[in-house]
Amino acid sequence: MKNLLLIAAACLLALLSTIGASLSYPILPPLFASGAENGLNQFLGLPPKLLFGVALMINPLGLLIGSAVLGSMSDRYGRRPVLLATGLGAAVGHAATALAMLVESYPLFMLARFVTGLLEGNGAVARAMLAERLDGTLRQRALGWLNGSFHLGWLAGPLLGGVTVGFGVTVPFWIAAVAMLSVALLVALALPREEVAQPGASRAAGSWWQVARERHALNLVKQGELRQLFILHLAMTCGVTAFYEFYPLWLVEVARYDAQSIAAANVGLCGVMTLASVMAGRAAEAPPMRRAGRHALALAVAVGSLGLGHLWVGLVGIVLFGIPNAFYNNTVQHWAAGRFGSHGQGAVMGLLSTTFCLANILMALAGSVLTLIDTRLILVLGAALSAWSGWNWLQWGRQALPPVSATGAELTD
Repeated sequence: MKNLLLIAAACLLALLSTIGASLSYPILPPLFASGAENGLNQFLGLPPKLLFGVALMINPLGLLIGSAVLGSMSDRYGRRPVLLATGLGAAVGHAATALAMLVESYPLFMLARFVTGLLEGNGAVARAMLAERLDGTLRQRALGWLNGSFHLGWLAGPLLGGVTVGFGVTVPFWIAAVAMLSVALLVALALPREEVAQPGASRAAGSWWQVARERHALNLVKQGELRQLFILHLAMTCGVTAFYEFYPLWLVEVARYDAQSIAAANVGLCGVMTLASVMAGRAAEAPPMRRAGRHALALAVAVGSLGLGHLWVGLVGIVLFGIPNAFYNNTVQHWAAGRFGSHGQGAVMGLLSTTFCLANILMALAGSVLTLIDTRLILVLGAALSAWSGWNWLQWGRQALPPVSATGAELTD
């Protein structure tokens, strides 16, 4: 019963956090690209599309930093206080965003979006909490349910934002603030208190700033196997983020899709990915490195299908993309938690989240150049990187095969 309450709390936390983060997606483009002048799209006389691009970049930048440091900080100070503080802080960030929109202050809007992204990098903390308190098959299933909750939030958030914006442009952000306050209340009521020093963290650590500076997740890449994990996971997630960021543009160019049609495709994608995340928690016989490699190769095929430029082939790839993506994430998270947990689960899960955020920024920069030539180029590049990752996951798995017994059977842990 205690484990079920913990899993339920983590999944609700993931769902509400992601809904709060994604509510704004249907709201921001019209503010900057509709042609109607306001204080947000007329800052310093800069082009509205440039202001919009910077506004899109600032939130993931905060998320990148938050993902790198919050997991490690939770290793030192505990999961519960970090989740409580970030939930309350993100609620304030959403309220500040609403205020910035009311007064049409672009600098306040940017600051609020950055701080909100910084504090919403707490997904690694929730994953670390399940990874350290659960074991074996239950841990794998719980991580699958948690990932499914994140995916469901990305589906529900934009839909809820599109419905509520009709009551006022700031209403979705007030809803996001209430959602994050609910997260903080849930943490306070449902999560148990724990010892402040987790595995891999020093009790003698100094201030929170010192902990954030010296124990951030990217420090782990100094370790040989963790550096290999970082490189392969970065290549894989470059394919994922190239798809996420540019498949809507591909739909516009290939089939002249409008916002509603793109939203419908996103519903199919997120729905399949949510179901696949739940299914991914089942035990599997194949070694995890081999499974990660196969899933990465399957994802490369899905992303690469858009490079053919055929609408129906691309639509199938868009919907089916969610299956290998969900299975890959569950496989790697469960494997990394067991193999590298001695470094601190917060730091390990933070490294995985930080890698994804870094891939997001890298592919956004590459895509801004390649799409000037052909949008398919960034998708093909993403597919190639995922395929390279998959191949090297398989090679790494072969190198790490257990010894063979006298009967010819592999000896496993």
